[in-house]
Amino acid sequence: MNLCLPNLKVLDLSRVFAGPWATQMLADLGANVIKVERPGRGDDVRQQGYKVKDQNGQESSETSSFFAMNRGKRSIAIDMSKPEGQELIRRLAAQADVLVENFKVGDLARYGLDYKTLREINPRLVYCSITGFGQTGPYRALPGYDPIFQSMSGLMSLTGLPDGVPGAGPQKVGYAVSDMNAGFYASFAILAALNCRDNQTGEGQHIDVALLDAQIAALSHVAMNYLVSGKQPERVGSASEITCPYQGFICADGDLMLAVGNDSQFRQLVKLMELDALADDPRFVTNPLRAKHRSELVPILQKVFLQQSVSYWNTSLGDAGVPCGPINNFDQVFQDAQVVERQVLFNLDHPVVGPTQFVANPVKLSATPVKYKLPPPLLGQHTLEVLRDDLQLSDDEIAAFAKRSVIQLV
Repeated sequence: MNLCLPNLKVLDLSRVFAGPWATQMLADLGANVIKVERPGRGDDVRQQGYKVKDQNGQESSETSSFFAMNRGKRSIAIDMSKPEGQELIRRLAAQADVLVENFKVGDLARYGLDYKTLREINPRLVYCSITGFGQTGPYRALPGYDPIFQSMSGLMSLTGLPDGVPGAGPQKVGYAVSDMNAGFYASFAILAALNCRDNQTGEGQHIDVALLDAQIAALSHVAMNYLVSGKQPERVGSASEITCPYQGFICADGDLMLAVGNDSQFRQLVKLMELDALADDPRFVTNPLRAKHRSELVPILQKVFLQQSVSYWNTSLGDAGVPCGPINNFDQVFQDAQVVERQVLFNLDHPVVGPTQFVANPVKLSATPVKYKLPPPLLGQHTLEVLRDDLQLSDDEIAAFAKRSVIQLV
């Protein structure tokens, strides 16, 4: 089977979410990813999330958070605080195409693992730094996690129920969206830099990705709406500030998301609901007018939605060409016929927990499909293999490093 990135070697010094998310995408596309971890503890997410049960139904040492973003990688446990450990990492970097790290700005210079140092060793290296605030600016030395960037980017200011209703106020999106967005931006920047190296300059470069920058950029049209209008976005819950009806509705047995995007869809909606007169009501004939008179239109629709089930409305509206979908919990997500058909879940056999379900990479490539080579690694699982095969160290040399606690063997 052909792969997109079969000859790409990636050295992953990153931890937690954004960096590992980026390198997992490269691994899915065929890259050889070596994950460098601290002996004894490893990546912080090895202690986060739910414990994965082993084949006997008992909790293992592995966690759901680590599993989510570390498949396809080999783990090597090296003590970066020791000069010998630093030298081993430099030797790996000398062979690598890409290095990804998310240490605090300037930290890796103390270990001789910064871009300036490694560029002298390997001028072709694409070196990607992912930090909260970036390599420059007054906040560059500050720590930060996803909620900080959700709040500072403006995302939380437009998420949540509107003022004046119970539960109003800014809300955090329910997952680490800033980390994921930064990981996406990092992965495409890495591929762009590799293309530049291989087809233009012959040299690598330094990539500077900040979670704050990435989250602001990901606000896209909402940020542009503000720049054009000067108006602060309103919090409107599940609704849209500029389109109506475009929100969740309560049905007889659950919740449905409705997304009427144009006037013809609105006519189809009200016809199905036997509310035909609304299509010609002066308050509702165009989308801007419907958005303006949302408070009058939504209660009329809500009363009718309550009369039937989610399944009824989802089927009827879908047949009429009106965009909608059930507001699913995860049981419903993974049982959905469309999700099953698209093979969104797949199995990998893990050495401790056995066959385990994972969420697939969503990219469908016709000639070079994604291939899942390795399950998320045990801490230091591949230390011996990488040192022996990649760095050509002898068994005696490896044993000496282990005796001095420079590395951890499994």
